[in-house]
Amino acid sequence: MTNRIVIAGLISLTCGHFAVADDWPQWGGPNRDLVWRESGLVDTLPEGTLPRVWSTPIGEGYAGPAVADGRVYVTDRIHAEGADGSERVLCLDAETGEVLWKHEYECQYTVSYPAGPRATPVIDEGRVYTIGAMGHMFCFDAATGGIIWQKHFPTDFETKLPIWGMAASPLVEGDQLITLVGGPEALVVSFNKRTGEEQWRALDDGDVGYCPPVVFDFGGTRQLIQWHPSAVSSLDPATGKVNWQVPFAIQAGLTIPMPRQHGDRLFLTAFYNGPMMLKVQPNASGAEILWKGKSESEINTDGLHAIMCTPIFDGTHIYGVGSYGQLRCLDASTGERLWETFEATGKGRWWNAFLVPHEPTGPREPGAAKPQAGHQVFLHNEQGDLIIARLSPAGYEEQSRSLLIEPTRPLQRRRIIIWSHPAFADKSVFARNDKEIVRVSLAAE
Repeated sequence: MTNRIVIAGLISLTCGHFAVADDWPQWGGPNRDLVWRESGLVDTLPEGTLPRVWSTPIGEGYAGPAVADGRVYVTDRIHAEGADGSERVLCLDAETGEVLWKHEYECQYTVSYPAGPRATPVIDEGRVYTIGAMGHMFCFDAATGGIIWQKHFPTDFETKLPIWGMAASPLVEGDQLITLVGGPEALVVSFNKRTGEEQWRALDDGDVGYCPPVVFDFGGTRQLIQWHPSAVSSLDPATGKVNWQVPFAIQAGLTIPMPRQHGDRLFLTAFYNGPMMLKVQPNASGAEILWKGKSESEINTDGLHAIMCTPIFDGTHIYGVGSYGQLRCLDASTGERLWETFEATGKGRWWNAFLVPHEPTGPREPGAAKPQAGHQVFLHNEQGDLIIARLSPAGYEEQSRSLLIEPTRPLQRRRIIIWSHPAFADKSVFARNDKEIVRVSLAAE
């Protein structure tokens, strides 16, 4: 009887562990909002290099990994001697790092920074969707790697690739897969996620841009927001019909950070052109500019001029990394800068760190301290550090820092960087550079 009780207890604990573990099945995590909600994580990181659960060799790439159903999906590029090289889609066992399947296809790069795919894979209902730098899109059977359907944007939609290649991760919306395509009158295209049949196409822009599509609920009305180099546009996600557009001309097509919503407001930030805050009507009838940055310069900046960092917008304040590595806090009502620091990053053009707030959804344990003001945030900077810090209107408070993964990509002989967003799942962080992908446990136990 005693043994039965012990075994039952172990099964209960094991099932409980798997029940609370979260996946990171797409860009931005389960809710596409760049928030990690698992509980039972470490409060402090050890000094030095974080110990790995596993490490698996891979090729170069900027695309972050996605994690779902005990598997990790990542894309890379392999150079072949005397040939143009190829892109690959890899499926790994999340527990061991073992490669379970891979798909490789020839791919000649004509884009700038030709160092591999950019877009994070998306996993949904047993399928995985990937987009390569040159516009190859695949829908795979997530278990076997078999191709269910595929597209090639330049061939199928006459896409003229942007200078840094296709980078926007697609969006699953009901039975649709909605993605940035960039063809004439087909800037955004919706496909049946199961068959690849085209559902609708919308918008036209001389530049494609890089921003992923996202759906927000404004007062009970779902609106598909696509920020592109000439405007921010709202579409009916069911039909692709344009609800409204606000012109916002972006230099060099640098629409990269995903727009952030809070209530009826929508915040955007660009490297050259700075920030803009919109108020969106709940019936999708329009939007108005509440405030906008005063600087069109990447150097003489007043607000937040982000290059890659999608900011945090909590309704009262905005936190993000600016054009030269400035981690800044803005007053969300006016855009006024409250503070800045280079402590989390470094000082130089395009310096970057990715910000992921930790907001556990489980109940607080008895005796646990009440939540403090601001946000506990995991920051992954371009030097490969993982940082736990608190961001609040009072300032930046670093709590601990460790090396997560070595930077490997030379940036115009200036420094060595890593510009790949990690995934946070299974109480672990999954990160990649141009040589390996690693899993590091951040479980409290």
